[in-house]
Amino acid sequence: MEPVRWGILSVSKHYSLRVHPQVKGSPLLSIVGIASRNIGKAQEAAKELGLRKAYGSYEELLEDPTIEAVYIPLPNHLHVEWICKAADQGKHVLCEKPLALDAKEAEKALAYTQKKQVRLMEAFMYRFHPQWQHIKEVVRCGELGDLRFIHIEFSYMNKDPNNIRNMQEAGGGALMDIGCYATSSCRFITGKEPNRVLSLVQRDPEFKTDCLSSGILDFGSCRGVFTVSTQAFPIQRVEVVGTAGKLAVEIPFNMYGDVPARVDITTSIGQRTVLVGPAEQYRIMFEAFSTSLREGKPVPTSPEDAVANMKVIDALFRSERSGGWESVKGETLVSP
Repeated sequence: MEPVRWGILSVSKHYSLRVHPQVKGSPLLSIVGIASRNIGKAQEAAKELGLRKAYGSYEELLEDPTIEAVYIPLPNHLHVEWICKAADQGKHVLCEKPLALDAKEAEKALAYTQKKQVRLMEAFMYRFHPQWQHIKEVVRCGELGDLRFIHIEFSYMNKDPNNIRNMQEAGGGALMDIGCYATSSCRFITGKEPNRVLSLVQRDPEFKTDCLSSGILDFGSCRGVFTVSTQAFPIQRVEVVGTAGKLAVEIPFNMYGDVPARVDITTSIGQRTVLVGPAEQYRIMFEAFSTSLREGKPVPTSPEDAVANMKVIDALFRSERSGGWESVKGETLVSP
């Protein structure tokens, strides 16, 4: 397979520190260059990352006919704008999560890329780690029995007023930045969409972003319960409990690429620990997207999934305002 030629739309620490070390050297893709609104910054990044090209604007990268696909790690409020501009130039798009500021924007991006006949995928890299394939198989085969509840905790400490995660206008806050992992993983584990949600949100008095958010996702016979925070000791954990057993994941989302992931499973037979990997989840994601382009197949995670996830987040924000249960379909519900 001829490697897919990629461009990186923005000089970001996330790409440089987490993504590039995993994707460089893949035989299925080639990172051609990186763009910034400052040519000096782009040149510095290209030199540091060993890339052939530096672009002094996002438009310049998109106009390069050698680029086939772009990765967008821009701030959340810029995602849809640059998805559409990339589509105008015939570029396929892998965009960081969350895909948009709300479901309406996500639907716009989906419709526009479909119109321009380019592929679009939200970069939820965790789903590509083999530990999550193992989790899905344990649930699917019924080892845990019928699912009853999922508990998710995800937090970090960030009080920097200049960080985009603390800027409300940029789509910052705990729900948008890491709560999207909680909603996405609950939906991934159950294979269903929640009927209704309830949230409790605390906002930073200075930033106005949510710094501590909890939510309940009602899947009927199973519930997803999560707490996320941008101002707490760093932790991430997922626990899945059924009628016949439970499963716990210690590093479910930002798993290191050079050590095995740990999944603890407990049933009536006893407890066991399964080590999965090591695996480079960003590399696997980029390669899966690239392969789908070359083979003319649908992308591994459909953009419709991104829209569905944003509908859940929208409902959680509506619940913050209403103080009650909100239907994911957009209706305010009266609690029984």
